[in-house]
Amino acid sequence: MSKKSLFRAHRAEFSDDHRVRLLQGAEELFPALIEAMDAALSDIQFETYIFDFTGAGAAVAEALMRAAERGVRTQLVVDGVGTGTLPHSWAERLQASGVQYRVYSPLGPLGLLLPHRWRRLHRKLCVVDGCMLFCGGINVLDDFHDPNYGTLDAPRFDFAVQATGSLVAPASETMDQLWWRMQAVRDARQRRLPEALQALRAASAARHAVRTAEAGPPMRAALVLRDNVRNRSRIEKAYRRAIGVARHEVIIANAYFMPGGKLRRALVMAARRGVRVRLLLQGRYEYFMQYHAARPVYGALLEAGVEIHEYAPSFLHAKVAVIDALGENPWATVGSSNLDPLSLLLAREANVVVEDAAFATDLRQRLVHAMQHAGRRMDPARYANRPLRQRVLDRIAFGLMRLALWVTGNRY
Repeated sequence: MSKKSLFRAHRAEFSDDHRVRLLQGAEELFPALIEAMDAALSDIQFETYIFDFTGAGAAVAEALMRAAERGVRTQLVVDGVGTGTLPHSWAERLQASGVQYRVYSPLGPLGLLLPHRWRRLHRKLCVVDGCMLFCGGINVLDDFHDPNYGTLDAPRFDFAVQATGSLVAPASETMDQLWWRMQAVRDARQRRLPEALQALRAASAARHAVRTAEAGPPMRAALVLRDNVRNRSRIEKAYRRAIGVARHEVIIANAYFMPGGKLRRALVMAARRGVRVRLLLQGRYEYFMQYHAARPVYGALLEAGVEIHEYAPSFLHAKVAVIDALGENPWATVGSSNLDPLSLLLAREANVVVEDAAFATDLRQRLVHAMQHAGRRMDPARYANRPLRQRVLDRIAFGLMRLALWVTGNRY
């Protein structure tokens, strides 16, 4: 089978009826999101890892409340680690306005000491009226604010998409299923078994009609989900397949980068067959594990000729890639999934994959600009001769990550 035939063999879930718009940062996402919420007629489904009410985040909360107050069914799910318990004043306001909200897997007394608590809701999805989808890596978090580091000098680097078309239906369905399963669990714990069974039936029957926007040319796209039931490895496989047939160029921007052996080998093989492979990765220290555990995998990549650029002005939070944007088979993805064990093995994630030249070229231009103007290219010799203390910390973090995976029963 030729490379082109192999590439086409995995397109079964794609359709050509989409309009997809690339959005960079909260500065572009939030106005589009708020406009859609203010125009909502029937329902809003919203999931996010972090919902922070500082700065621009408050405007999103206000839009949710306005929708609920005029009778729109508004459902909000936040993660129990990323967001935790909502601030009391905001929780009261949301409830008073009619916004229904739930916390996914809230931490109990033992917190993250229990391995099953490591399975988080990391996807960022919003569906409005069953016909418009927002998906990406951007939390409800002001671009210039970080909960741990305060005010940022430069905006966080991240992306999302606004989309219409057939991919909206599976997004809406998976959000409905999670919502009613959470309801069923709550009813079962309260020994309200009839209500629990009714919630589970509602989850299996949930569907939304899809309308396609008229503006813009149609694009080929698909929604790719990752969960711990049927879709355990779909996002990673989508990356590997696209990299495996790349002919000219692979560009990946990823916040927390610690790919498993198969994905690393795919990148190395691409570089060795002459594909230019460029990675834009986190250059600023954010968390010990994510920063240090990533470094040990750089050596083999650099040796194979992969270019590694570290983003310096602010925190890089993007989870995007573009492959052969200027070739015959352009491929791009924007989503919530990091290329690390937490995202690829444990968390609920969602990516949109787009096979469209104009979209891929737009994303490529933004990533190349970031590498040229805000990235520092890693020198292989400097990496090999980094200080002993750093190498020890890298190995400790890498070992702890492998141990954590062993505890959960996963191999990576």
